[in-house]
Amino acid sequence: MAVDEFLYQRSELLVVAALFGLLLVATEVGFRRGRVIRARLEDSAKSELGTLQGAMIGLLALLLAFSFAMAESRFDARRQLVLEEANAIGTTYLRSKALAELYRVEVVKLLQDYVTNRVEYYATGVDQKKLDEVNNQTDQLQTQLWSQAMDAATKDSHSIPAGLFISSLNEVIDLRTKRDIARQNHVPEAVLLLLFFVATLAMGIVGFGCGMGDWRNLSVTVTMSLIITLVILVIMDLDRPRRGFIRVSQQSMVNLQNSIK
Repeated sequence: MAVDEFLYQRSELLVVAALFGLLLVATEVGFRRGRVIRARLEDSAKSELGTLQGAMIGLLALLLAFSFAMAESRFDARRQLVLEEANAIGTTYLRSKALAELYRVEVVKLLQDYVTNRVEYYATGVDQKKLDEVNNQTDQLQTQLWSQAMDAATKDSHSIPAGLFISSLNEVIDLRTKRDIARQNHVPEAVLLLLFFVATLAMGIVGFGCGMGDWRNLSVTVTMSLIITLVILVIMDLDRPRRGFIRVSQQSMVNLQNSIK
């Protein structure tokens, strides 16, 4: 599964710090190599180097844009699913009011517990043990809600409120599964590794080009490495829904929790 991938289990700050150091090393190695061989290269070879530098930077920019788009689309999907689940639970709650009193009181209580459980689902973060506990509680609450819905439908097979309640409850259960899948769906690790490789190679070629000249502006190359690293940090942060700096807002679920209490 996605959560078993190596980079996904590591701190994003540690990963990008290592990447930043790698880019600086690649730049320095390229620069020193350029200093060694610049006297042996013809002018035509030097002009070709400029073309190669432009091509590598262009390829890196394309990969950064592609990876950012992948991470941002997944982030939007997770955010949309939170809103859809809150709306579905809210609809189920309203429809439960139309059930016979024999079932209504118990169903309302179960739905209140269910909303609290879904808020806790996000608050558990990356603690797998707590996440398993919350998921087990979710399974139990869904089983109890479905049992109440089936009892209400069995008692009166022509009941329109019971049928509507079952329909909305089924949507709630489906959205829980969709959120679980969306949580595990992130940018493939192979894409990130390719991005790291191309970034390192591009900065190495930039350093090599600087070594071919008479001087280099160290602050420019360091700043370029830092910008590339920060962009990759944002890509990784968008792709981690339970930790990092950019979080999926749970306000719609919290508002629902407050309203049905």
